[in-house]
Formats: sequence, C-alpha cells, structure tokens
Amino acid sequence: QVQLVESGGGLVQAGGSLRLSCAASGRTFTIYEMGWFRQAPGKEREFVAAINWSSVSTYYLDSVKGRFTISRDDAKNTAYLRMNSLKPEDTAVYYCAIQTHDDRRFHSWGQGTQVTVSS
Repeated sequence: QVQLVESGGGLVQAGGSLRLSCAASGRTFTIYEMGWFRQAPGKEREFVAAINWSSVSTYYLDSVKGRFTISRDDAKNTAYLRMNSLKPEDTAVYYCAIQTHDDRRFHSWGQGTQVTVSS
C-alpha cells in the first residue's frame, strides 16, 4: 500500500504561482507513475499532469502546458506540481494518485488540496 498526502494549495491572484507537493509513504518502491488531477465544483475530475518515476518522462493536459511543471524527488518520495501564470479556471481541488507496476490505473488517491485563483 502507498499513502499520499498533498500540500501547498491556497489562494492566489491570477497570474500568480503555487507549488503543490505530494508525499508518498509505504511501499513507495512500487510506484510506476505519479499524477495530478483536479476537480472543480460541478465538474468531473480531470487529469492535469503525470511523471514516470524511473524515466522522469512527463505529460500534461493541453491547457496547462507551458504553465505547469511536474517533477519528483526520488529521495523524498515526493512529486511536485509547479503552477505558474495561474488563471481563475485553474481553481479546483487538486489530487495526486499513483500507478504501480502491477496496477497501471491511477489509484491510492490523496485527500486533495484546494487551489483558488482570484481574478
């Protein structure tokens, strides 16, 4: 089992920046990829970004490309989402989740962290 804890959310003005963290504990050696998702009020949860834990390859939602950067610190078992040039439409609860080597669906969701971007 892997447990995930997100942090770093908050209230920021449009154009500002935030860095979210997702700290993993437990059987972290099983992590294949870690991803960030978000859910805005009244909307479905959507994929934002993901990183392959060994190759460090990354992929992003089109609307955040060039503004968001996902990275990871293997020694700290932590992934980060650096969000620049934030827009009001980025307002959502942000969640992290993992894929493991034996389960390539995203699972083991964290509790989420609120990001609010004011105009």
